Amino acid sequence: MKILFVMDNFYTTNNGTSISAQRYAAELRRRGHEVKALCWDSPKDTMTEPLTDGDFHTAKFHMPIFQPLMDKHDFCFAYNDKEKVHAACDWADIVHIFVPFGISWEAIRYCNSIGKPVTGAFHIQPENMTSSVSMGKVDWFNELFYRTWNRDIYSHLRHVHVPSQFMGSMLEERNYKAKIHPISNGIQDAFMEAGEKKQHLTPTLSQREGASPLRRDGREVFKIMMIGRLSQEKRQDVIINAVKYSKYADRIQLVFAGKGPEYEKYVELGRDLKHQPQFIYVGRDELIENLLDTDLYVHASDMESEAISCIEAFATGLVPVIANSHVSATPQFALDGRSLFIPGDPKDLARAIDYWLDHPGERRVMEERYRQFGRQYSLATSVELFEQMLNEEIQENETRVPTMPRRAARQHESIGHRLRRVAALF
Repeated sequence: MKILFVMDNFYTTNNGTSISAQRYAAELRRRGHEVKALCWDSPKDTMTEPLTDGDFHTAKFHMPIFQPLMDKHDFCFAYNDKEKVHAACDWADIVHIFVPFGISWEAIRYCNSIGKPVTGAFHIQPENMTSSVSMGKVDWFNELFYRTWNRDIYSHLRHVHVPSQFMGSMLEERNYKAKIHPISNGIQDAFMEAGEKKQHLTPTLSQREGASPLRRDGREVFKIMMIGRLSQEKRQDVIINAVKYSKYADRIQLVFAGKGPEYEKYVELGRDLKHQPQFIYVGRDELIENLLDTDLYVHASDMESEAISCIEAFATGLVPVIANSHVSATPQFALDGRSLFIPGDPKDLARAIDYWLDHPGERRVMEERYRQFGRQYSLATSVELFEQMLNEEIQENETRVPTMPRRAARQHESIGHRLRRVAALF
């Protein structure tokens, strides 16, 4: 089938939603489908193979005042060019929207008006946006986005993909009526293959029992890593401060994979550590090399719809330590309480870090359990379930009469303009 992905920023590598969209596109093409993206950006020079079968491009929309902040997040809105949106939708057998912004609003409106099958995804939590203006924990403000997106976007869809059951529950609690499909974003086989290779190279437990808690290569420095955008809600600051409370403070090297607006703040915060944090922004293969050379993975984010980076880490054979936040799906990956800490609490995180560094034998046992656990999150399995959702929408759509009442269309346009003014805050 011909599948159109609608997403403002398709080719960025600094957010999980775009990366997942790219991987889904590549896997769908491998399975024989034709996939194109409707977006403003183009493939990066570093991409050696095409991710799609060609794209439909709109202009880049520069947000007044707030565009410099958005640039730090490596994000920009696509200009809502109706003619280009309509042409892209006309090409497709089915349209799938990833984010609830301008071109997505128009794609849904147009598809419903001509009877084109269309599905959506809910990847971006409102808190991911509101945290950028220090309002991530202001409940009424976040709820405004949930209600508005439901009214003007998701109520016009029959099927919605969410990356976790947690996110599905969040939408059901807010009276979203579309059928919810909890499907992991999935990880590439390369991470699982790396974990398998590591398992064969790592000394057996019997060889490690009684050993002092040193890194596998014998050096007296522990490497602790987190993958994620350097932004307020990801809480890399909690990890930096936790090291200061750890009894291993002089022997810990932090590595943060990602970039974002908090970079300078985190560099300054880590200046008084003996081993100052390292900040890297690398491709998949180099990321895997870093994970294989790491002792412990920490995911401190206050809010996540899934956190695919955490799955990638434990699939390579790392024990994760995860913030037990009530607005994050990531705690679902903790196999027991030793992998959880109180969100935003550096002392409690230091306690969890010290426990795992104190007990290398237990850590080795759990590394293998987490590696096996990660195998269920394969990209191929996720895309197969995604295909089923698309086929369900296509079959149901055959019996529908193309319609979008004029009143609803006018309301949609009016609210769309108001939402763009709200979006201008970010």
